[in-house]
Amino acid sequence: MDVRRSGDRFRGGDPATGDSAGIETLHAFSFGRFYDPDNLRFGPILACNEEHLAPGAGFDEHPHSHTEIVTWVVEGELTHRDSAGHATVVRAGDVQHLSSAAGVRHVERNDGDRPLTFVQMWLAPLEPGGEPSYTHVAGIADSTPYALPEAGAMLHVRRRPEGERIGVPDAAGVYVHVVRGEVRLGGERLGEGDSARITDADGLELLVLRDTEVLMWELGAV
Repeated sequence: MDVRRSGDRFRGGDPATGDSAGIETLHAFSFGRFYDPDNLRFGPILACNEEHLAPGAGFDEHPHSHTEIVTWVVEGELTHRDSAGHATVVRAGDVQHLSSAAGVRHVERNDGDRPLTFVQMWLAPLEPGGEPSYTHVAGIADSTPYALPEAGAMLHVRRRPEGERIGVPDAAGVYVHVVRGEVRLGGERLGEGDSARITDADGLELLVLRDTEVLMWELGAV
C-alpha cells in the first residue's frame, strides 16, 4: 500500500487547457507542467485532479483523445459542453463519464453563483480509437458501482457515517481517494485529499473515523 498525502499534490494546472483566474487545481499524478517520472500512473489511472472553480471561472474549449474522463462533483454545479453535442449541468453526487475515443473537444465551467469543487479522473482505455460517448448518472446511490469496461475498471462511491466499516474490493489494484472526512486503512489514517494505491487487495476495510465520502477504483490490472 502506497499512501500519498494531500499536501504533497502539485498545485497548478496546464495553461494549454485555458486555465485562468479563479481556478485552483491539485494533481495527484504527473500532469501538464508537473513531471515526475516515478508518478506517471497507477494501472490505467493517469490523473486524479481536484478542481476548485470560482463562480464564472472555467476551462475554455480544449481537446482530448484516447482517454476515459470520469468526473465526481463534490459541491456546486459543473456546466459541460462538448463537440459531440452534449450539454449538461452536473451537480453534487453526480457521476459524469466522457469517453474521448478518437477525439472530442469540451468546455467545463462554473456558471453558478457559488464555488465549484470536483474530482476528475483520467483512465487509459484498453483499446484506443472509436467514437466519443457521454454518460451522466444523476445522484448515484451509495454502494452503487459505476462500471468502466473501456478501462477494465469499476468506480465505487461510498458515503458512510463515523464508526462504520467500508469493504475494499478484492482486486489486483485499488485506488482510494478520500473526498471528505477521515478513515483508517490498515495502520494509516487518511484525511481529505489523501489517497492510497493498493496492489493485491484482499480482505481490507476502511474504518470511518469521521463521516466520509470516498472514491475507490477497482482495477483489473496494475
